[in-house]
Amino acid sequence: MAAMELFDTHVHIDVACFDADRDAVISRARSVGVTRQLVPAIEARTWPQLRGICRDSAGLLPAYGLHPMLVDSHRPRDLVDLRTWIERERPTAIGECGLDFADPALDRARQQEIFVAHIALASEYGLPLVIHARRAVEEVILALKRHAGVRGIVHSFAGSLEQARTLHGLGMLLGIGGPVTYPRARRLRSIVACMPIEQLVLETDSPDQPLQGRQGQRNEPANLTGVLACVAELRGESPAEIARATTFNASRLLCIGA
Repeated sequence: MAAMELFDTHVHIDVACFDADRDAVISRARSVGVTRQLVPAIEARTWPQLRGICRDSAGLLPAYGLHPMLVDSHRPRDLVDLRTWIERERPTAIGECGLDFADPALDRARQQEIFVAHIALASEYGLPLVIHARRAVEEVILALKRHAGVRGIVHSFAGSLEQARTLHGLGMLLGIGGPVTYPRARRLRSIVACMPIEQLVLETDSPDQPLQGRQGQRNEPANLTGVLACVAELRGESPAEIARATTFNASRLLCIGA
């Protein structure tokens, strides 16, 4: 497994639960072939620390954005500051952004306003988006259709086969992580089995979304090998083939040399 190069396209390695052993977590990931990690931000106050962590560790790639689940804490000036950060830092991607309609208490109109602003920035600067779409895949699709040419990853995809195909046509990749390892996730597993490999990338969403059998544990990037093994089994292909293809997909989307 260590000979394979894997790309974890969604890791929150900057959050506090990694403060005590972050270097060890990164080292464990590298030891099993996870040589690159995309680290999306969730709110403006975390951007400086995220930048520092990515600068200090080779293979950690920053993305800056405003998470929809924290919509109530985002300030109007954060979008102005986001433009400044993108202009100055030239990050790998923009995000985590998107829509979360799972909690009815979250302001949907404000979420959509902020998401559209992220899409506009991605279009302007030619950067891919890292998109959160929880119980809002169709609304995300509608927003993307209004901005042709924007590319990105729909993180932790949980939509239908029809939505997956629509997103493929819009230039969006699907982030596949821990949920695919759960046998009860029948719809997701069938989509992963049949979608073109060119649309798939792997992720852990560490420290969240642990794999089957590790419920309640902190997730970490080294566990990407478990996602890889599951995707390979579902598709009837070798782990080496899946690793090669998904790493290529992520590297091409993010304009990184393979």
